[in-house]
Amino acid sequence: MTSPRTDLAAFAVELAARLPGPWTSEYQRHARYADQFPLAEQLWDLGHVDHIVSQYVLNHDAVLHGPDSQRLYVTDRPLYPRQFVVAPLEPDGDGICPHHFAGVQEPNGIAVSNAPARAAFQVTRRLLPRYEQALHRVLRNAATEPELPHRPAPPQVAQTLTLTYYSDGALGVPYESVPAEARLALYAHGFQYHPHQAAFLLPAAYGEDGRALRVQAVAQQLAAQGIGVNLRAAPQGAAPPATSARPAAPAPAGVSVAARHR
Repeated sequence: MTSPRTDLAAFAVELAARLPGPWTSEYQRHARYADQFPLAEQLWDLGHVDHIVSQYVLNHDAVLHGPDSQRLYVTDRPLYPRQFVVAPLEPDGDGICPHHFAGVQEPNGIAVSNAPARAAFQVTRRLLPRYEQALHRVLRNAATEPELPHRPAPPQVAQTLTLTYYSDGALGVPYESVPAEARLALYAHGFQYHPHQAAFLLPAAYGEDGRALRVQAVAQQLAAQGIGVNLRAAPQGAAPPATSARPAAPAPAGVSVAARHR
């Protein structure tokens, strides 16, 4: 014969009386299934307690209120009439924001005996230390970073280089739109000047990964010079850089030009 389940309200009061420091118990019975969700959403648990409250209909629960705004959630452990589960609740004080939990591991809950003295020992030994540590970190984060640490806006640049992926697979930029200070960086990272297209193009022979690394290197070098770099795709159906009668741009010493007028 299955043993009758211990009364949760009485158990929570006895457990609170045996925990270190001043603790009080607040019991509530649920008239509807949805009534268990407000507390369930505050659970600081990614383990079996979270599974229980999301998968089972729980008719009641209790919240233990302790020192330093600590709160413990207590409810039945389904299928185990001689056990309860106890789990921390997230701090809900003013000024606590989601980003304050970043990098803080969930303290998670535990299953405890229905004997209050033994349960108090289990909570004190296994749960409270990691709960207090996690709570301390969150409160410290709230004190040191009250606002979300947004990244600063990018610096303004006087010149910009826009590289384009053309519909024929070419990656490059028309010569006339290249700032003079950026030409050497393009040559240094494998771009070749094609006079008959009046453009700097990055050879497809480097492969997609190779071209991506070279574009990244160009962007980093030009950023250090205060030149912004954009990467765009040409509009659908747009032609590659048009042939131009513009004379070939002189390459730096020791750098070959990919093609010459014939």
